[in-house]
Amino acid sequence: MSFELLAPAGDMTCLQAALDAGADAVYLGLDSLNMRQLATRNFTRETLLEASARCRARKVKLYLTLNSILYEEELPELESLLRFAQPLIDAAIVADWATITVCKRLGVPFHISTQMSCSNSVAARFLVEQGASRIVLARECSLDEVTAIARSGIEVETFVHGAICVAIAGRCLLSHEAYGCSSSRGECHQPCRREFLIKELREGENADAEFIVQPHTVLSARDLCSLPFMDKLMAAGITSFKIEGRARNPEYVKTVVTAYRRAMEAVKAGCFDAPLVETLMAECAKVYHREFSVGLFYGRPGAGQFTNTDLNQATQKKLYVGLVQNYYARAQMVQVVIQDQAIALGDTLAIHGETTGVVEVSLTDLRRDEEVCTRAERGTWITFPCEQRVRTGDKVYVVRATEQ
Repeated sequence: MSFELLAPAGDMTCLQAALDAGADAVYLGLDSLNMRQLATRNFTRETLLEASARCRARKVKLYLTLNSILYEEELPELESLLRFAQPLIDAAIVADWATITVCKRLGVPFHISTQMSCSNSVAARFLVEQGASRIVLARECSLDEVTAIARSGIEVETFVHGAICVAIAGRCLLSHEAYGCSSSRGECHQPCRREFLIKELREGENADAEFIVQPHTVLSARDLCSLPFMDKLMAAGITSFKIEGRARNPEYVKTVVTAYRRAMEAVKAGCFDAPLVETLMAECAKVYHREFSVGLFYGRPGAGQFTNTDLNQATQKKLYVGLVQNYYARAQMVQVVIQDQAIALGDTLAIHGETTGVVEVSLTDLRRDEEVCTRAERGTWITFPCEQRVRTGDKVYVVRATEQ
């Protein structure tokens, strides 16, 4: 059985990072009709052309998320968008029957989004009969339930890593009621991630009691991390393993995709073990995440599914250094203008760019013309070895440990 590692991409830098890290497929959204409307990054019709070309060159599949609920006035835009995207994508990820109808009429392959809450084989079979080529199961399914559905002959995709919504398949009205911004329209403000105040609402003496809800942020689920049981997921008959994170940064994409690629290859090679899992989880812990959990693969929600804090638990942080001024390919040296954070020998840098993706460099040699340096301050420039090509204008960050 072949397996697919499916990576998120919020922009071109993330897409390149996913390709370089070994993703088999990438999913992205345009600037409308998807569940990440509030993300600072999204693709456009113009950048979709480039994204498709890059994926085709690597023989990587490209899926377009069209998973918002739709209103009547949006139907012309839906058809126009699908006609444009059809030759550029391998499938659309859909959550509205109108999108299914238009995909069928235009001959666009489609996958059923987790937003449709498919959680049993009868529902999955019905959706396949309507033309779906894959079912992204509801995140509420246990591992046993996923296995039963996958082994019924239906192509199944499941989320394996990233944020989980406390509501069923993300259909929550809390943001809608609080801010007039609906999660089903990709506009969630995530009020669930914050602390809550309980306040007594009655008149009379001593009627002003109030409490901050502790110890958990009671509506905020922990992030899913499936690395410890990837062998069981691969044995379950699942076709595609999906990493959440179209709103996450490029180093998250590179780090997490790399970790799951290594885990999957280890399972196939018969060398998947606890020390490897520990190593890979430590790698994933370096980038943005809430507290980790096993999601709902091993049971229904309990107190252990909720976070004790919504603070980023990453063990590393990146600080802006400056921009690449030149890359000397023959010498494999890069020149960087230091605009903010100073850097020194021994530092680790991350260089981000739309064509470059994410390149990490350990500083073992710093030079300025003929001068050998140990440090470079703001307002200066510096050169150092970099085997992988980077580009003029790429952003440079220094990676430091966070204070835990």
